[in-house]
Amino acid sequence: MIELRPYQNLGGGNHGWLDTRHHFSFADYRDPERVNWGRLRVWNDDLIAAGTGFDPHPHQDMEIITYVREGAITHQDSLGNTGRTEAGDVQVMSAGTGIRHAEYNRESVPTRLFQIWILPDEKGGAPFWDARPFPKDDRSGHFVTLASGIAGDTDALPIRSAARVLGATLKAGQQTEYRLAGRHAYLVPAAGKVTVNGIEAATGDGIAVENETVLHVTASEDAELVLVDTV
Repeated sequence: MIELRPYQNLGGGNHGWLDTRHHFSFADYRDPERVNWGRLRVWNDDLIAAGTGFDPHPHQDMEIITYVREGAITHQDSLGNTGRTEAGDVQVMSAGTGIRHAEYNRESVPTRLFQIWILPDEKGGAPFWDARPFPKDDRSGHFVTLASGIAGDTDALPIRSAARVLGATLKAGQQTEYRLAGRHAYLVPAAGKVTVNGIEAATGDGIAVENETVLHVTASEDAELVLVDTV
């Protein structure tokens, strides 16, 4: 089963400093049919104005992955971590027993990003944060694992969930595939247009996948993709 969730039908809205769209129920957006997808709980598409951002606030028992699409985001947290994550790169925060953090756009231009929340396999554990650059050439033409809690994914940023966050870039006309083995998947083009098992999706559209063995992806124009594979 594959369901297209067009960008224009997503929840969210423009708050001035933040223009956001929610693929799943979040904040003031409530949809009982879109609470989660497997262990994937939140996928927000955020455009953050220059010089603004999210002030310090708490989290607990959630794996939070930020994929920066344009600009950069600056992280600060109660563990003393600070870092700047640029477009194409990824940061993870495992909230564990509890952490406070802030995310600011310190740039002179807007920052566009995906924020993805995945439920952990178990509650608790010491919180942690990490970030890593992932050069786009390394994922040209195929999916590369960016963050994972699955054994063997040693080159990925760690999370505490049996899930993967993957990225790929495809040139127009290029094809790739990803094997799911019946797990849940959620794919969003960060840029460009693709066809996934016959379903067309443009920038910002969500594709929810269930009970499929293989995803066949073809780019109709240059595309950048983010995929979550989860139980």
